[in-house]
Amino acid sequence: MIVVTSDEVPGREIEEALGLVTANSVRARHIGRDILAGLKNIVGGEIGAYRHLLIESREQALAELEAKSAERGADAVVAVRIATASVAQGAAEILIYGTAVRLK
Repeated sequence: MIVVTSDEVPGREIEEALGLVTANSVRARHIGRDILAGLKNIVGGEIGAYRHLLIESREQALAELEAKSAERGADAVVAVRIATASVAQGAAEILIYGTAVRLK
């Protein structure tokens, strides 16, 4: 599956737009990670536990987007965007969306 942020796939022609596809992942932080992150906030630096949590969430949402697109018969997803939001105390959402297309 080709996934691009551009409106076109370089070197390929879009035959048919199959519509909007979306996928999201909502994950909550672990209390132990929160304690360590709080300590990290005091001394500064990267909070690796949160970084890994967001990476896993993004990969999960991207895999879901690709699966949903393939179910529609798509070869690619164009105009892909990624958004994040805090949905509750200690929980964050990653939303990925784009247009599923069939290439010539």
